[in-house]
Amino acid sequence: MTELYLKYEYWIAFTQLLLAMFGMGATLRVVDFINVARTPRAFATGISLQLLMVPLIAVLFLAIFNLQPGVAVGIAILAAIPGGTTSNIYTHFARGNIALSIAITAVTTVACLVTVPIILKLLITDYVPADFRLPAARIAAEIFFSILGPLALGMLTLRLLPTLSAQIAKWSIRASLALIIVIILGASTSGRLDWAAFGLGNVLVVTGFTISLLAAGLVVPWLMRAPRPDIVAIDMELTVRNVNLAVLIIASLFPAANAATSTLGSMALFTVLVYGGWMLMPALVLIIASRVHKKSGDALAEGDE
Repeated sequence: MTELYLKYEYWIAFTQLLLAMFGMGATLRVVDFINVARTPRAFATGISLQLLMVPLIAVLFLAIFNLQPGVAVGIAILAAIPGGTTSNIYTHFARGNIALSIAITAVTTVACLVTVPIILKLLITDYVPADFRLPAARIAAEIFFSILGPLALGMLTLRLLPTLSAQIAKWSIRASLALIIVIILGASTSGRLDWAAFGLGNVLVVTGFTISLLAAGLVVPWLMRAPRPDIVAIDMELTVRNVNLAVLIIASLFPAANAATSTLGSMALFTVLVYGGWMLMPALVLIIASRVHKKSGDALAEGDE
């Protein structure tokens, strides 16, 4: 299994992301993009935090901590990618503004065709070998074929097969989750994931990065007096990132089969997967807090009666 994973790591990651984005597209309509106009201030806040605040937080972490190159690259990649496809689901469970969440996810996903290569070029230059050249055009092409193409095809499927699209989306996303398990198992057996090499200190750094994104997503919209559903949606978008895309970028730039950069790629992959686990915790906290908030509101309403 190890040799097969090393040989096909990139294509497994590519297929996993393609299925995830196709499944997401099968739940989206053009009107979901149009809904942006209904909450322009909240949308502008969410986009600004995604494209400016998150990379700035990453820059601060890279400047403050003396990080190993692979960990620094992993954090840079996390800062460059847009929000994840599951942020919309978590926003729903946390009683947030679902239309706003979908709009931010959709627009930042389209925008990442341009933003990801730019942010990566700015952040990882000091942490890669001197002869490394970031293939910006290739990254843009991979994003187009693995994200934008499947997303558009999924939306077309919803339009042409509305009665089947829900099942198609469900099974596409389930298949993508199965491939995530394959990636984790393959990376573990091939030596890509080594807890001893990663160390507790790096786990704490990734934890701090997760908490920082959570705090930014809560505090900034709150200071702007955004309603609670908008704050929840924006915070989910910042915290729940597209780890699928991060895995693909790492498999593309630092494949396990390339001995020159495999160690760096392994540390970056571990960083991304640790973040992928931690980002579920803030989402769970928001969901529980929203449920408690609703029960408190219902109790007060009953008391007034």
